[in-house]
Amino acid sequence: MQRIAFKMKLMAGCQEEYKRRHDTIWPELVNLLKENGVSDYSIFLDEETNTLFAIQQQAAGQSSQDLGSNPIMQRWWAYMADIMETRADNSPVSIPLTTVFYME
Repeated sequence: MQRIAFKMKLMAGCQEEYKRRHDTIWPELVNLLKENGVSDYSIFLDEETNTLFAIQQQAAGQSSQDLGSNPIMQRWWAYMADIMETRADNSPVSIPLTTVFYME
């Protein structure tokens, strides 16, 4: 397993809606992520900058970022596109973060 982190950008004023949508995350999306080696997935919000920080465990060679062709992921991206910075295909703008410290 490898642990990765990345950041995304939330539109101003959309914090509550983002949380509401994740509180009711689709079971089929959770299953898709788990079936593709993603676990221990957390997203944190910096309320001052509307920056989302995500951390997840991934099975070797697998990444949630590689699921873009899956119809479930495409629907989720379209559902979230109105409240996040996205690319032309509705995928969230996601910037990898480098680990500088880790304590188990």
